[in-house]
Amino acid sequence: MDVKLLEPLNFIAAGVLNVAYYETGPIDGCPVFLMHGFPYDIHSYVDVAPLLAARGMRVIIPYLRGFYPTAFLSETTYRSGEQAAIGHDLLCLMDALGVERAILAGYDWGGRAACVVAALYPERCIGLVSVNGYLIQDITNAHLPRNPKDEAALWYQYYFHQNRGKAGLQLYRRELAQLLWRQWSPYWNFHVETFDRSARAFEGPDFVDIVIHSYRHRFGLVQGDSRYFEMQDRLSLLPSITVPTITIDGAGDGVISATDGTEHARYFSGLRTHQVIPCVGHNLPQEAPEAFSAAVLELAKIDEGRGRLG
Repeated sequence: MDVKLLEPLNFIAAGVLNVAYYETGPIDGCPVFLMHGFPYDIHSYVDVAPLLAARGMRVIIPYLRGFYPTAFLSETTYRSGEQAAIGHDLLCLMDALGVERAILAGYDWGGRAACVVAALYPERCIGLVSVNGYLIQDITNAHLPRNPKDEAALWYQYYFHQNRGKAGLQLYRRELAQLLWRQWSPYWNFHVETFDRSARAFEGPDFVDIVIHSYRHRFGLVQGDSRYFEMQDRLSLLPSITVPTITIDGAGDGVISATDGTEHARYFSGLRTHQVIPCVGHNLPQEAPEAFSAAVLELAKIDEGRGRLG
């Protein structure tokens, strides 16, 4: 099977990273940053990107920290995967590219980065598309148990809390990622070539350290990077998101169950609509590119004054 690659890649120094990213669409179009999750890569947007570019949008899709070929500029930088770090990375990338305001869209880690910027820097965010709703982590209350069914889906997070899990990720990163793809998207019959295209991003030298830190920090098990302390303090207050937002759930999501959207409603004080897409799992942009693209385009119309949310 011949799978399409998002290439050529561009590289730019942004904050502590040399960010690898793909860009398409007119340079003067409405900018949108499409943010991928774990354990995926920019090819979650392989079908979304051309749909948005064809509608005149400037599409920017970066590899997150820890995902090859994005790399740290210094060997001494703390390899943090905390939410403040990935949110700050997005903000630095916007600055480096000279983008003052943009639509921010993503899922999983990438959706969290988008939520962080939308909540703390609303003047930089035209609108937000977030899969699974409000993704800012409530670390203070992370120790509280959840329904056993929900806890079972988080087995990999508890695995990563142990040194055995870190060693397992180091040794079996491809096997573990492929298992999660199948568990989280039971309706998605992806080809091995599709997985292999994304799995290249897991081979970088910082992947394991970033992933392990991320899943330990969110439970308060490890300290974060001091450069993000102030930002994390602000996030600990679970700030409201005021920008126009579309939240989306996949009805077949195997890690975060779909809801009617009311559970997170208190975190959105601006215009917001919620959608549930049937027979779609956790990697929603790749499984339902038309629905994801439509959400981004709806926000672009609102910014242009040609549409209304809902």
